[in-house]
Amino acid sequence: MFTGIVEEIGTIKNIVKSRSSFKLTIKAKKVLTDIKLGDSIAVSGICLTAENISTTTFAADVMSETLARSSLNLLKQGDKVNLERAMPINGRFGGHIVSGHIDGVGTITGREEDGNAVWIKIKADENILKYVVLKGSIAIDGISLTIAHVDMESFKVSIIPHTMSQTTLLDKSVGNNVNLECDVVGKYIEKLIGFKSGSDAKESVSCKKQK
Repeated sequence: MFTGIVEEIGTIKNIVKSRSSFKLTIKAKKVLTDIKLGDSIAVSGICLTAENISTTTFAADVMSETLARSSLNLLKQGDKVNLERAMPINGRFGGHIVSGHIDGVGTITGREEDGNAVWIKIKADENILKYVVLKGSIAIDGISLTIAHVDMESFKVSIIPHTMSQTTLLDKSVGNNVNLECDVVGKYIEKLIGFKSGSDAKESVSCKKQK
């Protein structure tokens, strides 16, 4: 589990591509201080497993399902990525619950300066927007952010100076894609309500048969 508080910006050192998968080698510093083989690291919001760890890099395999659901297939050598280690049991919960399992990709459609902040507008599919609520949380490229506006086609977030300097979000331009992970709480509630409705329906049919 992650919190959406990015620890550092890493650099893609190498990409080995096969027909349906990637192997990424990522240059980093802070996240390498205490990780071991098999640990989880969020790479621009996507939970990957660290392997081939050295003092300056780690490698990670990316399977076809992840490539299909995220923007990792657009990465090039030299690109920057947000990095976060899995949350330690004794750590502070500074963001929100982030699993590193991407729900889909959004597209930046607007960018506007507002004093010391920058507004970012992101277009997303209906299956993502149904979980996006005003003042709720969302992870964008692994960054825990608060939703400041939402409509039927898009939503907006406001980026403060600290987030600008510690993440890659403002390196993105209008038209670029970003990885989106919705707040998992809403998805659990939806699933439970669906089961409840199904149970009620079965019980109702059963009662009618008894009558």
